[in-house]
Amino acid sequence: MRKPKQQPVRLVVDREAGTQAGDGTRDGPLEEEARAAAKSRALDIEALSHNVARLIEEGGKALAAYLRPREQGKIKDGGENIVDAVKSIAQVLDYWLSDPQRAAELQANLGRAYLDLWAGMAKRLSGQPARPTIEPDPKDKRFVDPEWSRNTFFDFLKQAYLLGAQWAERMAKEAEGVEPHTRVKAEFYIKQIVNALSPSNFLLTNPELLRETLSSNAENLVRGMHMLSEDIQAGQGYLKIRQSDTGAFEVGRNLAITPGKVIFQNELMQLIQYEATTAQVLKPPLVIVPPWINKFYILDLTPEKSFIKWCVDQGITVFVISWVNPDPDLAGKSFEQYMREGVLAAFDAVEAATGEHRVNAVGYCVGGTLLAVTLAYLAAQNDARVVSATLFAAQVDFTFAGDLMVFVDEERIKRLEAHMTEQGYLEAARMATAFNMLRSNDLIWPYIVNNYLRGKNPHPFDILYWNADATRMPAANHSFYLRNCYLANALTKGDMEIAGVRLDLRKVKLPIYNLATREDHIAPAKSVLFGSQYFGGPVTFVLAGSGHIAGVINPPAAGKYQYWTGGEAVGSDIDRWLAGATEHPGSWWPHWHAWLTSHDARTVPARTIGGGRLEPIEDAPGSYVKVKSWV
Repeated sequence: MRKPKQQPVRLVVDREAGTQAGDGTRDGPLEEEARAAAKSRALDIEALSHNVARLIEEGGKALAAYLRPREQGKIKDGGENIVDAVKSIAQVLDYWLSDPQRAAELQANLGRAYLDLWAGMAKRLSGQPARPTIEPDPKDKRFVDPEWSRNTFFDFLKQAYLLGAQWAERMAKEAEGVEPHTRVKAEFYIKQIVNALSPSNFLLTNPELLRETLSSNAENLVRGMHMLSEDIQAGQGYLKIRQSDTGAFEVGRNLAITPGKVIFQNELMQLIQYEATTAQVLKPPLVIVPPWINKFYILDLTPEKSFIKWCVDQGITVFVISWVNPDPDLAGKSFEQYMREGVLAAFDAVEAATGEHRVNAVGYCVGGTLLAVTLAYLAAQNDARVVSATLFAAQVDFTFAGDLMVFVDEERIKRLEAHMTEQGYLEAARMATAFNMLRSNDLIWPYIVNNYLRGKNPHPFDILYWNADATRMPAANHSFYLRNCYLANALTKGDMEIAGVRLDLRKVKLPIYNLATREDHIAPAKSVLFGSQYFGGPVTFVLAGSGHIAGVINPPAAGKYQYWTGGEAVGSDIDRWLAGATEHPGSWWPHWHAWLTSHDARTVPARTIGGGRLEPIEDAPGSYVKVKSWV
């Protein structure tokens, strides 16, 4: 008797789900689902070809946007960073290679590390468990995708990269025979190169990018190239990396919306007074001097994050300077003019509006440096119009000035001055790039990968929107600042002169609230602490958690971070200070408010804007803050 013919059994394996489906005759529901998933992941050759053609077209647009201003002579790339990097790194290499024993030791260290990696990979390939030779820092977000550890190939790439990066950075750091400033520059440039060469930044060596590209038939790359073209056009030939959804925010609509009026203006600034929200207000008004490197509304972001609004709600009459975004006509505006037409003009206008001669003052970052200079100038004139001064992440001494020192030496300043003389200012793009390079693994490469390789718009983030809204620097002012502060450290040496007056910080006897932030890379905590000793009056040094921005913009309602008080201020030893300090949870703002009122707690009825003596010019946040550097 003939046996019935057996039907073949079809088997589908869903690799992602790890399931099998099949029966003798027809597809089961699991098999149909697996086939649908496989079909959705299948490469569509026609769609891929179409997207490659679009990618080439968008790439041409991006290249044209980059080349056009250079062909027109609007941008002259001198390549000074590349030249400086080559010279600095060459000196480090010469140190190691000039001694055969040092060179052999350097190579042996890297060789041993890679041998350990090969041994671990060999064990893993043979099915044996193997501990990683090196693991990324827990804060490193580049290698969070599971495939970086699960897949042997990508795990090898990751570890080989991390070992090479560690070796290269150590090579620069331990080059003891190299002049210190050159060694610091070499460390910085090597870090930039190492960050740029991460396998996470390239399509073929990033598993997440590979998956996304294959599943979308390269549609992500087309979107990314289109965004790249837009961002180069927005930067007028420079790459203006979008770090936030640019359409999500608008100054005056959902940022900088605390009610107030511009009550005074001149060529350099507008002065804004904010409406009182309490029946009684502190007798001394508060005048805020923000940095002119960025715009003032970092202190007035959304209402929930606004330091200005919080101060108003505590019963303080708040005034803030909104600096102009300078054009070539203001090239000659000096540091002295920023003091006279900025800070001192603001003090005079506040007195006219309120009738109060004495004020409390706050200075943030370089605005704090300018405020300290102003205080020393007023002290030399025996002018006691400031009751107390608060410095947010501001330096008066630049011995330990941090990563920005990489960009400061005589040769670089001369080149920069020649460029600014021709332009009349330093472009916002250069300043933005310099600041972003200080944290390139946070502010450059994640956005290059997300925007231009994944083709995704970044999430809305108010602080990063503000960060991208950079301003230009007038030539005379910026040259003075770099030479007298970063290069000569003239203020604390007693060598700085303003309007023919030699400045001495020890004559500043008023109380100072000197705030540093623990993770600050622009005004390092040790630098701020070290500067405290140069004032002649009582200094309250406070250390906030987080960095240059988040450590300052930390409203009490958020319940984030912490701050420390009461440590022993000895030189620049921040660790020693911390050892004797008391940690407090949350925001330092209430602590500062208690300190402020301890010097003059008298109150007066809430003031009207302008006080009937200064006619309001326009609504806050004013028009100066809305002038863009990129149009």
